Amino acid sequence: MDVVIIGAGIMGTTFATLAKELAPELNITILERLDSAGAGNSWVFNNAGTGHEANCELNYTPVDEEVISVEKALKIHSQFNVAKQFWSYLVQKGAIKDPKSFINQTKHCTIVSEPAIEELRLRFKEMSAHHFFEQMSYSEDFDEIKSWIPYTMEERPRQEKMAATVIETGTDVNFGALTEQMAEYAVNDLGVKIEYGTHVKRVHRSPSGSWLVETENGGVARRYKADVLFVGAGGGAFPILKKSHLPFAKRFTGFPVGGRFLQAPISAEQAEQYRAKTYGKAKVGAPPMSVPHLDLRVANGKYYLLFGPFASFKPVLERGRGFLDYLRAMRLHDIPGLLNVALEHFPLVKYLVSETFKGETSMFEELDSFAPGMSKKFNWKPVEAGQRVQIIRDGDLQMGTEILVSSDKTYGTLLGASPGASVSPEVMLRCLEQLLPSIFTTEEAGKKKKEIFPEDDLDTLAKNPERYREIRDSVNKRLGITRSADQQD
Repeated sequence: MDVVIIGAGIMGTTFATLAKELAPELNITILERLDSAGAGNSWVFNNAGTGHEANCELNYTPVDEEVISVEKALKIHSQFNVAKQFWSYLVQKGAIKDPKSFINQTKHCTIVSEPAIEELRLRFKEMSAHHFFEQMSYSEDFDEIKSWIPYTMEERPRQEKMAATVIETGTDVNFGALTEQMAEYAVNDLGVKIEYGTHVKRVHRSPSGSWLVETENGGVARRYKADVLFVGAGGGAFPILKKSHLPFAKRFTGFPVGGRFLQAPISAEQAEQYRAKTYGKAKVGAPPMSVPHLDLRVANGKYYLLFGPFASFKPVLERGRGFLDYLRAMRLHDIPGLLNVALEHFPLVKYLVSETFKGETSMFEELDSFAPGMSKKFNWKPVEAGQRVQIIRDGDLQMGTEILVSSDKTYGTLLGASPGASVSPEVMLRCLEQLLPSIFTTEEAGKKKKEIFPEDDLDTLAKNPERYREIRDSVNKRLGITRSADQQD
C-alpha cells in the first residue's frame, strides 16, 4: 500500500514513524515544502516548547459560575503521558541517543495576583485530589514562591499579594530537534522516503479512486500516487482540504493567528536559577494561546528565556507564505463563516488587531508587569513565532484540534492547533486507528503497539492510579525526569 504524507513537521513525521513501526510493509513517502524536517511550526522558537500536560495552564481548567472544570486538563495530561511513552520508546530503540537533546525537566508554575487567588486555590484543591496532579504544591508565601520562580519575584513588592502552584516534573520540549531525529530514524532505519523542497500544488482523485498529488520541486513537476493520503501540514492543510473536494471540506475554514515572543540568551548558571515555565492569567478577551508566560528554553545546549506570546492578526497560513496564498485558499462558502466569527468574536478580533501594532516599549511593559525589572536584567529582542490556524467549523470558531477522515478511509488530515505537538503521538495513533484500521489486525502489530505504548487507554490512566504511576515513573526515568529528594515518598 502506498501512503503519502504531506508535511514533515511533528505530526507528519510521527504519523510516518508510527505507521512504519506497526506495518513495515507500508510504502511511505513524506512531501515537505521546506528543506528539512521540523523546520516549520515544530522548530524550537516557533512555539513555546511547553510539554503541555495541564500542570500550569489556567485555560485548561475553565471556570463556570465558580465551578472549576478539570475534564479537559485530565484528557490533556493523559494524552501527554501517552506521548512520553512513544518518546521513551524512541530512546530505548536508540533512535534518539540523548533525551536531553529534545526534552528537559522544567518546573511548571502558575502565578496570579489577588483578584484570581481564590480561583487558583480552588483549582489546586480540585486538581491535586487527582493522582495526575498529586505532586502539585500551592503557596501564598512570598519567599516560598520566590524559591520556585525567583525572576518573577525578585523585584516585586513584598506587600503585593500573590499565589502560585508548582509541579517539579514539568518539561521543556524542543519539538524541532525531536522531529529531526525522528525523521532521520524513519528514513535510515524504517525505510520512509522524504522529498524536501516539494510544493504541493493540487490533490485530486483518479478514476480508480486513488489520490494523485501534483507537486513541483525546483521547477520540475512530479505526480505522486497514494492509496492513502494524510495531510499534516499545519495551516497548509486547509487549502489542500479545499482542493480535495471531499463533502466535509465546505464545513471548515482557517482562522490564522500570528504571534511574537521576547527572547533573551542566558547562561547555564542563570538557567539553573530559573528552571521553570511560569504561566499567568490571560487578559479579558484574549485567545487561550495568549496566556502570558515566562519560560526557560533549551536549544542545542544553549539556554534562553522566552516571554509572551504577543498575538497578532496575520492573514497567512504558514510562515514563508503570503497573503495571496491565503486568498487563493478561500472559497465563497468560507466567507459567511469568517463574517460570523468577526461578529460573534469581535472582542477577539479587536484584541488581535491591537496586538498586531504593539511596539517593543509596550512589550517590555508587559514583561515588567509579569516579572518586575526583567526588561533590564537581560538582553531581550522580539522574535516571530510560528503561525497558528484555528478551525472555523460550520461558522463557529474552535480552539482545539480535529481529526478528519474520509468515509472510504483514503484521506485523513489534522486541523487546528493547541495543544498540538505535545500530544502528537496520541493524536496520530488515533488518526492511524481511523485511517488505517487494517494495520492493527495482525498479532505482530498488536505486540508492537504494546511495546511502544504500554498503556494508551486514556480512561485507564485517569481511573487507575497504580497503573498511571507505574507508566509515569518508568517513562520519566528513561527521559531523565525525576523528582527532587525532598519530594520522594
